Amino acid sequence: MSGLRRAAVAVVGAAESDLGQVAPDTSPTDLMAQATQRALEDCGLDLSDVDAVLCAHTQSRMSALQLCEYLRIKPRYFDSTQIGGSSFMSHLAHAQAAIELGMCEVALIAYGSTQRSVSRAAASPREVNPYETPYRPLLPTSAYALAASRHMHLYGTTREQLAEVAVAAREWALMNPVAWEKEPLTIEQVLAARMVSHPLTVRDCCLVTDGGGAIIVTSAARAKSLKKKPVYVLGMGEAIGHASISNMPDLTVTVAAESGPRAFAMAELKPADVGMLSLYDAFTITPVLFLEDLGFCPKGEGGRFVSNRAIAPRGKLAVNTSGGGLSYCHPGMYGLLVIIEAVRQVRGECGARQVKNCEVALAHGNGGVLSSQCTVIFGSDATL
Repeated sequence: MSGLRRAAVAVVGAAESDLGQVAPDTSPTDLMAQATQRALEDCGLDLSDVDAVLCAHTQSRMSALQLCEYLRIKPRYFDSTQIGGSSFMSHLAHAQAAIELGMCEVALIAYGSTQRSVSRAAASPREVNPYETPYRPLLPTSAYALAASRHMHLYGTTREQLAEVAVAAREWALMNPVAWEKEPLTIEQVLAARMVSHPLTVRDCCLVTDGGGAIIVTSAARAKSLKKKPVYVLGMGEAIGHASISNMPDLTVTVAAESGPRAFAMAELKPADVGMLSLYDAFTITPVLFLEDLGFCPKGEGGRFVSNRAIAPRGKLAVNTSGGGLSYCHPGMYGLLVIIEAVRQVRGECGARQVKNCEVALAHGNGGVLSSQCTVIFGSDATL
């Protein structure tokens, strides 16, 4: 992004809240506060060090006010930008800008959701769209099903290729102790599962879980003195396209084709330099689209690219090593957990699922119905 400096800031703390189905009467703010405490412990800072708060969720209109009140802090800088699941990549860009401008020193980015406990409908109420609602689409699934159908029609992408995405995610999840799904999954099981919105079955769709997370961001200079090795923000890019799926110009091209090049330009890197990808996988079609739009394969080749276990453990490219939104956790807006996995991979903290020599990781967030796309590239000391 123009004006932001490569590696000027670093993520120094990262943590999840409780995940899956949380204790009764837990609120989204409870989960944000819990993750905040864990992220501060992760980096050795105290709540009194935090002078910026950035957050968003779907269960409150004023999440930043609620979190600051809960934590009993009055930050110098705050932001509750809400553009869906990519909000947290956008928060990271805004936090870097604020730190570079001297508006704050230590930024907290947090998220929480109890959508499994209270139901997805209650946690994320749908807005009435006069041009789409009369047709009774099952949103957001029907929007992503349209994109999948169009990709299959134009490029010959198959149901089996989409199922490969779900199967790979499950293989990674089986190596993640906190992943929701605990049983193996086959392509045949994905295809035979209950149809939700053609061509997507329930196994092509993300989980519905509670959960949240937090990261702590500070200047590169301060990061060097803290508990864990810094994970530097090398590059980032933001882009928005449309709000409603009926206004998406091309169902097979997302504005990740804009956010990705911006992030790579700032990072002074190219796709071949990336050791692992943490991609927002609300549905099996999204990693296929993002692999294309971010430059890892040509447009239309995403289905063939993921075939033959290419993105599974021991495949040609490590994608969604946590198990992703399909098998690890998906508490509504999943983008902050996408970031947390990328940070942990660069730190080398992922145990059995650790990608060898992972010096560069890309985290990509998606919001709405392929509406907003934000890309962040992280690097280790070796990338400076």
